[in-house]
Amino acid sequence: MQEATRVFAEVRARLFGIAYRMLGSATEAEDLVQEVWVRWQTADRAAVLNPAAYLATATTRLAINALQSARARRETYVGPWLPEPVDTSADPYLGAERGEALEFAVLTLLERLTSNERAAYVLREAFDYPYAQIADILALKEPAVRQLVSRARRRVTGERRAPVSSDEQQRLLTAFVRAARTGDLAALEDLFAADVTSCSDGGGVVRASRFAVHGATRVARYVRAFKDRFWVDIDVEIATANGQPAALLRRHGTLEAVILLDASEEGIEQIHWVMNPHKLTALS
Repeated sequence: MQEATRVFAEVRARLFGIAYRMLGSATEAEDLVQEVWVRWQTADRAAVLNPAAYLATATTRLAINALQSARARRETYVGPWLPEPVDTSADPYLGAERGEALEFAVLTLLERLTSNERAAYVLREAFDYPYAQIADILALKEPAVRQLVSRARRRVTGERRAPVSSDEQQRLLTAFVRAARTGDLAALEDLFAADVTSCSDGGGVVRASRFAVHGATRVARYVRAFKDRFWVDIDVEIATANGQPAALLRRHGTLEAVILLDASEEGIEQIHWVMNPHKLTALS
């Protein structure tokens, strides 16, 4: 059991990274990794030739099943559903070879993929698994896996403009927070791409818009409309979440919201307001 614990600890960060990218929820990913640990304790470990591959396979297959159940629950979710942000300051790639499938905007796009497309994309693009190993994990033929990855890649990259650098993203985030606090309508519009979208996730727990707002003028007016009540006694910290700059908004020491942006050379494309307190625990 001591050896089993050592092996599991060595790959735990990777297992969590797979589960989180599949589910978009740190809480659900933690629960899933714990379930894999329980299964590993009771498995016939002497018959396992490659423990890391065995554990990755178990994590991926459980995540596919969990994703199907999660999507059913999200159909009744109050208002827009957004992923749960995670702190990546200590592990920028969250257990992966690369930071792919971790940015907030990409996680929202992954929601549009099938479970197998999402799994194949995550394993290949973020963790650099060979196609043959992904085929074993998904119990598919290698050509089918290549098609899944190719189709997922087209859908993810084809639906967003090229993002700006992290430094530019942080500059835009800081400028947005400043303009939002003061209700500077002109400054807000100058920061936005013409087709900017603002999306708030309160989950029915806290007050938040239940519909996405679109267009530079409408989003600027929307942000200005609640500036007098929303920003009262709010302290802002620029931190790192999901491998990108994020604004952590605290009131009297309690984390009340996280703002993450997606931006291109056109300006801010998407504003994500995560306000559901159940989704803030990973950053609290």
